[in-house]
Amino acid sequence: MFDDLKRRMNKFWNDDRTLEQTDPEFVALFSNFAYDEVINDPGATHPDLDDRTRSMAIMAAIIGTGGLDAFEMMLPVSYSTGLDSVALKEIIYQSTAYVGFARMLPFLKKTNEYLNAENVQLPLASGATVNHDQRDQAGEDLQVAIFGEGMRGFASSGAEDRRHINRWLSANCFGDYYTRQGLSLREREMVTLCFLAGLGGTEPQMKAHTAGNIAIGNSREFLIAVISQIMPYIGYPRTLNALACLPDQQ
Repeated sequence: MFDDLKRRMNKFWNDDRTLEQTDPEFVALFSNFAYDEVINDPGATHPDLDDRTRSMAIMAAIIGTGGLDAFEMMLPVSYSTGLDSVALKEIIYQSTAYVGFARMLPFLKKTNEYLNAENVQLPLASGATVNHDQRDQAGEDLQVAIFGEGMRGFASSGAEDRRHINRWLSANCFGDYYTRQGLSLREREMVTLCFLAGLGGTEPQMKAHTAGNIAIGNSREFLIAVISQIMPYIGYPRTLNALACLPDQQ
């Protein structure tokens, strides 16, 4: 998996000589760790973690951190692993619900610049599967599918003065984004966990989404592998916090 990532990244360092010239020792340290040890360590791998999936996780985590330079660096690498224009755009669109428009926007603009340079015709074909009148029910149905029957009626629950947030969460986060084409439900839940891990300070939400991931088929072992792969981009504290949100081994 990702067997030639180190080669691709070395090509990036060579093409953009700034860090290669000013910080060669750091480039070697980081490259050897992130693009060799982390990827090839038997304890950090999982059968379901192919090149495309690893790229999705890394890009989502980087968006969570707000690291635009790292995102730009990884764009051509991720694109070459099979993370196509549609999937990449869907990750960015969905991030809006978790990191906010203010943090998402630079990543969308940078991606558009890259796709234009690659002669990808924009805008892409619509990925919508529901209309405005259907989004409320569709969002609730997905919440129930991920988190269980306890989410039935969530949109109209809670204190009256903040109930609108629950309604928005159901209709907008799940109804607008999770219903779109381009990513499977398992992929959407995985990248959500990576957004949250990159953001940091989101442990209550991470606990809910680790449970949701597992409920729809992303095993505990798979999630450990995903969190391990994004560690070089989010650091040890946020990695350890994310791992602590996983359920205990059964």
